[in-house]
Amino acid sequence: MSREVGYEPRSVKRLLAEMKDIAELMIDLSYSAVLLDSREVAAEVLELESEMDVLQLKTRMSLLMAARSPDDAEALAPVMGIVGATEKVSDATGDIAKVVLEEIGLPEAIRGALPDAVETIVRAQVDTDARFAGQTLGDLNLESETGVRAIALRQAGEWVLNPDRETTLEVDDVVLFRGPEEALEGVYQSTTATAYTPPEPPEPGISDLERATDSVVLMKNMSELAVDLAYGAVLFDSTNLADEVVDLEAEVDALQSRFEAWTLRAASRVDDPVSLRGLVHLARSTEVISDAAVEISEGVLRGLGSHPVIAEAVGESDEVIVRLTVGRDSDLDGATLGGRMVKTETGMRVIAVRRAGREDVTDESVTTETVTNAHDEWEISPGPETELRAGNVLLAKGPRTAAERLGALAGEQ
Repeated sequence: MSREVGYEPRSVKRLLAEMKDIAELMIDLSYSAVLLDSREVAAEVLELESEMDVLQLKTRMSLLMAARSPDDAEALAPVMGIVGATEKVSDATGDIAKVVLEEIGLPEAIRGALPDAVETIVRAQVDTDARFAGQTLGDLNLESETGVRAIALRQAGEWVLNPDRETTLEVDDVVLFRGPEEALEGVYQSTTATAYTPPEPPEPGISDLERATDSVVLMKNMSELAVDLAYGAVLFDSTNLADEVVDLEAEVDALQSRFEAWTLRAASRVDDPVSLRGLVHLARSTEVISDAAVEISEGVLRGLGSHPVIAEAVGESDEVIVRLTVGRDSDLDGATLGGRMVKTETGMRVIAVRRAGREDVTDESVTTETVTNAHDEWEISPGPETELRAGNVLLAKGPRTAAERLGALAGEQ
């Protein structure tokens, strides 16, 4: 049944932050639903999509109430664009979930490729007899001891995104855990009092289908990164990051063309070509996500800048995007991301690095202003071998508390 929505005074900043958090969670969950062939996880995506529909209506109402002049309309136009783009991300992830729920079908080959692109997520319902029942996340200290993080839970019908140390796991709560599969097995059993059964690895597929699958996986990674960079662009009012979003969207479009060719070739060699519908469905939805990322950063691209409420919303969301400068002689100066185990040690994922060599900084100190005036070449999706130097700017994403740990490694006070 549809839920009636009426105007109520709500902070646009808070509404935008909720929409951002839910959209990013939906991206994770929708691909995990496909990977696990899980109707339960897919159903959670549609629950979140329904919540997003309500949030976007409330946000539009609040924005309309705030626009009282042509100047207001011009300033709020990028905000309306972000609301619409975030809704597109929500709709696209809902469509991905329907690959599972409507049994559209998906070649097993793609489930063999997705584990490299998606960190495993499991849905666990707290059982009366479970060891974790009635305990707080702080007491369990899961992330430090197991590497597993509770990314969201549904409690009495309400979603809690990025629950904190004070959150108690009550009986019948639905918890979404993310982490290494070997660690998730124990966490799942301690939550549900039942054993975790991982999905069976699929048999190898034919070459053209494997190529098509590889294209979708790459499209997924690029689209997710594009969304992250788009929010970074509006947070820091950076045309350089917004340009990177446009480049990524163009790459996704090119991959879409190659994907179509390989899928059509594969269709002539499979017993049931209709089984490829899900793959086509997944690729189309993934492309929509990358298009939406460009729309998120459109205000920056068109020189309208970022309305302060956007930057505040992105900065106050549960999973934050931060920009840090590597300080001279800090723990990261001269280290690689993998060697220093940045993601494992801090919980933050570095999504981009802007190079500013030692010749670009002063002897006395390294400041954000110094680096901002240096050259603007970004290394997108840096790997474990990426080496950092004093003056490099890191764009990273993760929980708010993790941002403080990364700041300490970078030498920021």
